[in-house]
Amino acid sequence: MRKRNESVTVEHERAAAAAAAGAVPGPLDKGCSLRHSLRLPAAAAAEGMKRPLGRRYGLWFRLRKLIIWLLGMYIAIPFLVKLCPAIQAKLVFLNFVRVPYFIDLKRPQDQGLNHTCNYYLQPEEDVTIGVWHTVPAALWKNARGKDQLWFEEALGSSHPVILYLHGNAGTRGGDHRVELYKVLSSLGYHVVTFDYRGWGDSIGSPSERGMTYDALHVFDWIKARSGDNPVYIWGHSLGTGVATNLVRRLCERETPPDALILESPFTNIREEARSHPFSVASTQYFPGFDWFFLDPITTSGIKFANDENVKYISCSLLILHAEDDPVVPFHLGKKLYNIAATSRSFRDYKVQFVPFHTDLGYRHKYIYRSPELPRILREFLGKSEHEHHH
Repeated sequence: MRKRNESVTVEHERAAAAAAAGAVPGPLDKGCSLRHSLRLPAAAAAEGMKRPLGRRYGLWFRLRKLIIWLLGMYIAIPFLVKLCPAIQAKLVFLNFVRVPYFIDLKRPQDQGLNHTCNYYLQPEEDVTIGVWHTVPAALWKNARGKDQLWFEEALGSSHPVILYLHGNAGTRGGDHRVELYKVLSSLGYHVVTFDYRGWGDSIGSPSERGMTYDALHVFDWIKARSGDNPVYIWGHSLGTGVATNLVRRLCERETPPDALILESPFTNIREEARSHPFSVASTQYFPGFDWFFLDPITTSGIKFANDENVKYISCSLLILHAEDDPVVPFHLGKKLYNIAATSRSFRDYKVQFVPFHTDLGYRHKYIYRSPELPRILREFLGKSEHEHHH
């Protein structure tokens, strides 16, 4: 027994000496080997846990930075707009958005308008506006190769004239606008359209006053050449605001047009801005939306008060509006019609509202596709021509 104990003691001493010398434990050192092998996986597991925790922490840190940045922008942009009303004016006009890109407005034939002439007029000093004049389809063949003088003289032919006032963004060469010119030309109308100052290749700074004055200048230019031919004003979207401004002024000076056509109109720019899809969510979740975003519009001198203008207009009025219009809600066009229909200024003139059902899919700018449009215009403008001659 004593020998066995001594041998065990010797073995332990040898193992301790070997461990102190850095030797690898022998096969008999099963207890030590087992304990040593258990320590290694525990350390590796701790290292493995640190890595996903670090990744998670880094992801949360980046997400937190993004949230703080978005919150800062959410707070800063309204104050920036409030302090710089010109920003809001640019958002209303969108004149810096030139669509389609890469077209030469001096060459309307590139857009399929082979019977169109490009002019440049000067409403004011330092202001030049680009104008397109499309002749009726009956004059297409005669128009080939003709110069500006021929086109101007053609306005005196026995065809009515439509002055078209386009909406914000884009140019007089916009796709849906070009398609409307073709439809109106095929129905026997001269179509004169232009880019307001600051749009397209027109020179000048945009403003409601400037846009209205440009329209007045073009109208007077047409009247000086069209003789007794009827002249109609057609405004679309933001162009309806220019149109009612123009026609109110013409009525006040007792030279009204023969009819006014408003496509996708609104009541006034504040109600339109509040009803715009980009604004609907903001009005619900952003306190002081009117003060931050709508008041700067008024500060910039932008009103486009169709609802007020129609009370001073004395000529036939036709309103066209699609029920599925996502830009200018249908109810605003209907509201404007109700105001006009009850106005005393229209008591001797026809006021008509033509809705286009949602199923037709005309939305904000595709009413020109309607197969009913020629009949609508013929019936409405035919009566306006009768009023003009009598």
